[in-house]
This record gives sequence, C-alpha cells and structure tokens, in this order.
Amino acid sequence: MQPFTQHTGLAVVLDNANVDTDQIIPKQFLSKVTRDGFGVHLFHDWRYLDDAGEIPNPDFVLNQPRFSGASVLLAGENFGCGSSREHAPWALADYGLRVIIASSFADIFYGNAINNGLLPVALSELQLQQLMDEVMAVQGAVVTVDLAAQRVYSPAGHRFEFDIAASAKHKLLNGLDAVGQTLSLVQQITDYEQHIPHWRR
Repeated sequence: MQPFTQHTGLAVVLDNANVDTDQIIPKQFLSKVTRDGFGVHLFHDWRYLDDAGEIPNPDFVLNQPRFSGASVLLAGENFGCGSSREHAPWALADYGLRVIIASSFADIFYGNAINNGLLPVALSELQLQQLMDEVMAVQGAVVTVDLAAQRVYSPAGHRFEFDIAASAKHKLLNGLDAVGQTLSLVQQITDYEQHIPHWRR
C-alpha cells in the first residue's frame, strides 16, 4: 500500500448526504476478484445514462471537464453508509481519488478506507461548506491535506484541523494494510511465541 503523507490535488464537490456503498459501486460490478478495475464503475448510476456505461451523464460532476483528474472528493454527511463492502474504497481509489472529505462517515467505510490507503477526513459542517464554496468558486481549485500535521488547506489558504486515531494515522503514513501491519510485528510475535511455556503450546 502506498504511504500517505501529504497530498495536493484538484477537488470535486459531490454535495450529497448519505451516499451509500451501492451508489459508490453498484452490486452488479462486484464479481471481480482483484482490487483493480472498479474505478470505471464508480458512481455508475449517476455517471452514465445507460446500463452499459457508454453514455456519460453530462450533469454529473465527475463528467464535467473542470473536474477531470480530481483526486480530492468533498461530500456530505454519512458518506459510505449501507453495506460493508470493501469494494467502495477500491472503486474510489482505482478512479484516482486519494482523499474523501465529509462531515461524517459510516464507521465500516471509514475503517475500510484506511485499510486501503484512502484518507477519510471529517470536518465540521461549517468548515466543509466553506471548503465546498471555495472549490466551486474557482475552476481548477486544489486542496492540500497534510496527514502528519492533520490539517486541510483550502484553495484560499484557510486551515482546518482534523482528528484521526493514532493507529490509523500510523498505518497510512507507513503504507500498512492489515497484513503489512502484522508483518511489521513479526519479531515481537516470534519473541512472544518463543517464551510461551511448553504447557500452553
């Protein structure tokens, strides 16, 4: 998993609350057995006017030229609600997004995002609205997110601080998924196993 320290990228506003995992990646696209290839189906029912995904919806934000290549998504409250499918952060990351900023997240989605190198940032509703307003006001607006400092910098230079658990921050900064985190503790695990009394083995 790629380490996340700081990211500056074009921001896009999806001003919807309660965006659920079936809207992020519809169930009919979950047959793949790897994490790759889900980005083309991200927000499928909103991005396309047809089931085959061949006719883009010109009104959907990700299809608008000014947001082409966006890597920071601003969304409403309770982002990622619904099912526990890990495919949702896979699709967001495969599309090219590195950061999701919302006023709140569904708990399971939040954990899945961190486990897959996608940074979820929770800001207050007022901070989020200010950030959205700045992004919509200027074409090509970029947002910087500094994980080490736990700060978001708006296009106009305003600074917003955010909270993140120390364990989650450590995983992202070091590019550790669940397996990588376990492997980083191999020596401690080995030492523990070697000192287990024989009667407990």
